[in-house]
Formats: sequence, C-alpha cells, structure tokens
Amino acid sequence: MLIGEVARRSGVSARMLRHYESLGLLRPSGRTGSGYREYRDEDIRRIFHIESLRSMGLSLREIGRALDDPGFTPAQLVGDLIEQTRARIEAETELLTRLRRIDATEPASWDEALRAVALLQALGSPSEDARQRAALSSADEVPVPVEALVEAALSETEPNVAGALRWALARSGGGTALLARGLDSPAAEVRERAVRTLAGLPGEEPVSLLRTALAHPDPVVRGRAALALGARGEPEAIPTLVEMVVDGRNDTDAADALGTLAADAATADGIAAGLVAHLADAATAPPARGRLTQALADIPGPVARRALADLTHDPDPAVALTAGYLRRLRDGR
Repeated sequence: MLIGEVARRSGVSARMLRHYESLGLLRPSGRTGSGYREYRDEDIRRIFHIESLRSMGLSLREIGRALDDPGFTPAQLVGDLIEQTRARIEAETELLTRLRRIDATEPASWDEALRAVALLQALGSPSEDARQRAALSSADEVPVPVEALVEAALSETEPNVAGALRWALARSGGGTALLARGLDSPAAEVRERAVRTLAGLPGEEPVSLLRTALAHPDPVVRGRAALALGARGEPEAIPTLVEMVVDGRNDTDAADALGTLAADAATADGIAAGLVAHLADAATAPPARGRLTQALADIPGPVARRALADLTHDPDPAVALTAGYLRRLRDGR
C-alpha cells in the first residue's frame, strides 16, 4: 500500500507519516520498483498504535520508547500523564475563570481590562493592605465581579479585609446565591464567613436565607444567623438566642439581642417565659441558670419582674444574689 492510500485509510497525513519516519517511529517495510514507500499490514498496525498513544497525551519520544523497549511498563507513565493532565486542567480552569471575570466587567478599552486584571490580582495578593485596598476600590473603579468578591470573602482570614469585602458586597447588591452555597461548605470556617457576610447584606433575600440558617446543623451558623436577625428585629430568632444563652455560646450578645427584640409587651413576656422555662428545668446546669438570670435583666414586663423576685429565694446562692442585684437595678430605673 502506497503512502497516499495509507494516509486516506488511516486519517494520518502523508506529511505526518514522513515525519514519523524521520524520527524513526515508522519504517515502511519495503519500496516499489520506482522507489515509492510501501506499507504492509504490520506498518498500518504500528501507525494506529502511534495514534492511540498520542491520544493519551504521550510525546513522540515517549511513544518511540513505548513501542521499541520490550521492558517498558506503562503504569508509571500513565500515572504521570494523569497528574500532568490534572494540573493542566486546573490551570486552564483558573484561566477560564479569570477571563470570565474580566469579561463580566464589560471593559470598554484595554485600559479598563488591565485595571480589572490588577484588581482581581490584588484580591488574591499575600499583602493584607493590597487586598483591603482592592476591596474598598472595587465600587469606585472598575467594578469587581460579585463572584470574585464572594470567593475572596469566603477565604479571607484578616478581620479588616473581611469587613471591607462585606462592605463591597453590600454595595454590589449581589452574591446572595453564592453565599448560600458557602453555608453548605464542608469547612466550618467557610460556613461562618458565609453567614457573617450574609448578615451584612441588605434586602429580603439575605434575611430569608438567615431565617433558613436558624435550622442549620452547625451551631455557629445558627448563632450568627440568630444574632443578625435579632439585630433586624426578627422574632424568629428568639428560640435560638435563648438556646445560645443556655449553651453559653456568645451568650452576652444573645442576651443583648433578646433585649432588643423585647420591644413590645407581648414579645417581652414571651421571651421572659422562655428563659423562665429553662430556669425551671431540672436538667439546666448551674452556670446556665446564672446566664439565664442575667438575661432577664433587660427584658421588661411583669413576667420578667416576677421571675427575678422569685429567683431572689433560689437555692443557688449565686442565682439569688444576681436576681437581687438585678431587681434593685430595675427598681432604680
């Protein structure tokens, strides 16, 4: 079979077949009387072997070794190819993400495109100051895509930079859906950053997600959501805030939030009743009873007042002393 016919049947161009021959990968079994290359069945099989190995990502040099070295074992080479391919895919994925983010800024000129690149690079800088400046300037210069801001917020460890990123996200008016996914992260620190960031976003959608987060299996997420909702006057947070007082998790902040929520008589009496119920529960440990007594301090209304009066006779001296002190404070107001 002559080279043209081989090229037609194999799909490998005559030029590439000659290149394989120049590298020693392929040697036609014979020549015609006119000197043309003549390929036999074993040559065709070798061509298909070469193409198969090329499809795996092997270089022509590696292919030659694989075909001509009887002791060659593919296991290590295939493992190396897997790692190289994975690294290449990660690099290409990172590049694609960067390009999409630049495209999202809708640059009208190369100058704007380059400023977008600079801001995106600054968000990933090892310098805390550079990251903070990028976050603060994102609303005034080229707008940074919300996706990049959310990614930065969920990975930021420095409080000042995290605060700047939350401010930038609040200014952007987006990122809620991406932050919602952060609440389900396997990493506890990412979940906490997600709920903290949601707490700073305006609008009903973040509030709705915070309400849902009150049932989250992570107590830190539940607590952060409850504190944020309490600050917004959302009564759905009350049971979680009481739970935080009992458990001693951010109990001072939780008690303050309960005091804020006790703005009307009915809500105040409901909060006080919830605190009293835990005080009456025999399973409540002494430290928790002390925290519950202190939480009654800023709850107005008759239920809280009667509870403090009763607690002045509590068998636990610490609780009785605390209740007496809080009664005198209330009477002096």
